Amino acid sequence: MRTTDLLPISEVAARSGFAASALRYYESEGLIDAQRSGGNQRRYERNVLRRLAFIRAASNVGLTITEIREELDRLPHGHAPKRSDWQDISNHWRGRLNERIEALEKLRDNLDSCIGCGCLSLDTCAMANPNDIAAARAGGPGAAYLPPLLRRP
Repeated sequence: MRTTDLLPISEVAARSGFAASALRYYESEGLIDAQRSGGNQRRYERNVLRRLAFIRAASNVGLTITEIREELDRLPHGHAPKRSDWQDISNHWRGRLNERIEALEKLRDNLDSCIGCGCLSLDTCAMANPNDIAAARAGGPGAAYLPPLLRRP
């Protein structure tokens, strides 16, 4: 690859919408790779823009850095991912997205009823959570009747 095919950090920041500090952080976390110029400046291959778009989308739907790394680790190292590589991530990620969608729909549909949080302020709590029985059953703090995905710390 010619060095003219590489993008400086300022261009990647402008095109991706991420601050340069975020790019350096993602590099330190192993989510993206940079090469160094003779003057020790970061240079990125163009395919980093797709990785960054994925990082933004994944973080916006609530995936952690660790989960994002696990997904990106499915991509080949040393060369630009092909369409089939992104399709593999998409297929794997689809299940996670469906779980999140289901959990969010349950939250949306049940937020105005008892969620087992222990506040006992709603009329329905007397039926769904009398004497805060959810606290004993939950196995941890938080709203026991929410999907586990929405209760994790």
